[in-house]
Amino acid sequence: MIRVRFAGGLLAAGMVAASVACAPTAEHATGQAPVAATVSQPPSETLSPLLEQALPDVKGKTFTAAIVNFPPAARAAPHRHGRAFVYAYVLEGIVRSRLGGEPVRTYRPGQNWVEQPGAHHLLTENTSRTRPAKLLVVFISDTGDRLKVDDPPR
Repeated sequence: MIRVRFAGGLLAAGMVAASVACAPTAEHATGQAPVAATVSQPPSETLSPLLEQALPDVKGKTFTAAIVNFPPAARAAPHRHGRAFVYAYVLEGIVRSRLGGEPVRTYRPGQNWVEQPGAHHLLTENTSRTRPAKLLVVFISDTGDRLKVDDPPR
């Protein structure tokens, strides 16, 4: 999915105004009017496993702890965690999250949430355009299952 992002209404208006002011010169040189917006995809998160271990008293289950880093303005694709039970704890930054059937919620450092097996994670994003966000995420999953499966592109 491609998104168009503007830093703010005033900057966007300034970019359009600059584009209009430069249009006669640019059109004369290239035969085309300049484009006023930059098209880009938001950055994505990265998952770095800390520990993965089979649960000794629960056959077929694995405990995984990981750090999930969200660069500024990063957004995860909608996804599921299979049949895993998930616990997320915000270490740094502000994260907005929405699970299927629930409202959007905003989490700050020290706050946390859980995801039941099969939950559909529709939104996970770093709300800051300048600072990173970081989560500690714990998965209790079926041994061998993928920890995150993105929705197919629409």
